[in-house]
Amino acid sequence: MPRIRSLAGLKAATMACRECPIGQYATQSVIGEGNPKARLMLVGEQPGDQEDLQGHPFVGPAGKLLSQALEQVGIPREQVFVSNALKHFKFELRGKRRIHKTPTQREAAACLHWLADEIALVKPEAIVALGSTAARSLVGRAVPVMAARGQWLDREDGRPVLITLHPSALLRVPPEDRDAAFTAFAADLAKARAILR
Repeated sequence: MPRIRSLAGLKAATMACRECPIGQYATQSVIGEGNPKARLMLVGEQPGDQEDLQGHPFVGPAGKLLSQALEQVGIPREQVFVSNALKHFKFELRGKRRIHKTPTQREAAACLHWLADEIALVKPEAIVALGSTAARSLVGRAVPVMAARGQWLDREDGRPVLITLHPSALLRVPPEDRDAAFTAFAADLAKARAILR
């Protein structure tokens, strides 16, 4: 298979990908977007329901929280590249609703080469791992996110990876604790701001 040479090529290849079962049920693949020469890349787990329908990463409720946190810490979203470890939405149907389902390690492993292609195309100086699936995909081992959040770990290619929660975790916090959880999440992201200077 020829090496991917452009984001358009990556989109076409991932649209046709059936290396794991997820692709055949998703509406479309969702690859990363943003500054194609970004110094900072943010990687989440997988597209959600809105991302799958619209074809863009981080456009649903978690994406809105991510945008708010980036804005709060002075990281313009248009300067970064946002993506996911998996390129298709894994879900289960509950009535008419499609509910997010956590991908298996095998499913995440099947998508690793697409993420590697994306990193090779963008060439970021540093990456933020949003959640455990992204952290495992980026550093090649299980990472206890709550214990490691706010810390930088190194990838095999030498790029530093900042560990934090996935913004969807903030949506599950009790309402009285949301402000504090958001502030802590933004503080994690602030540690990546120096990359853009």
